[in-house]
Amino acid sequence: MALLASAARVPRRAPLPWCALARHAHFDSNAFVQRLEKAGITRQQADVLVTALTDVINESAENIARGLVRRDEAERLNYTQKVDFAKLKSEIQLLERSDFVLMKSENERLMADVEKLKQRLREEIARTTAGVRLDLNLEKGRIRDESSVHALKIKEVDTRIESEIAGVRTSIQSAKFNVLQYLVGVATGAGALLLAYLRMFR
Repeated sequence: MALLASAARVPRRAPLPWCALARHAHFDSNAFVQRLEKAGITRQQADVLVTALTDVINESAENIARGLVRRDEAERLNYTQKVDFAKLKSEIQLLERSDFVLMKSENERLMADVEKLKQRLREEIARTTAGVRLDLNLEKGRIRDESSVHALKIKEVDTRIESEIAGVRTSIQSAKFNVLQYLVGVATGAGALLLAYLRMFR
């Protein structure tokens, strides 16, 4: 009964003759009608069911046929896919070569920049070393000058000390001579007094 209800909802069209049903159906529609009649369905209802079933089968077959790809279309599609794949592969290779060339150029530019930085660093180190050497030489010259000044001052002090020592020695010698003269004078006076005293008591 459910099958009859669904068949009743299918848009009806004029029943085809049995020869037309046999020509359009993909199964033995006459035998199917007879089976439906044996099941208690009237001839008109059986015709409607067979017509609806034939339409559904034909529509399904048409849909399947439309969904299938013919051999020439498949070959054309395969060729198109191969061409597209070859084009894509060529574009990828071109991009890879372009990227490689760009990367190589960038690498060369970076290496040139590194060499420039190295050269600048060497020049800066040489300039700094020359400046340090100049400062060291100037400092050495200043130290030598100061050492010469100190040496002159030390020599002057030594000369002054030696001169003062010589003066002290001269003073000591003079003092010794004066003392000696004094002692000689005292001894001479004492001797004269002693002689005079001795003469007085004779």
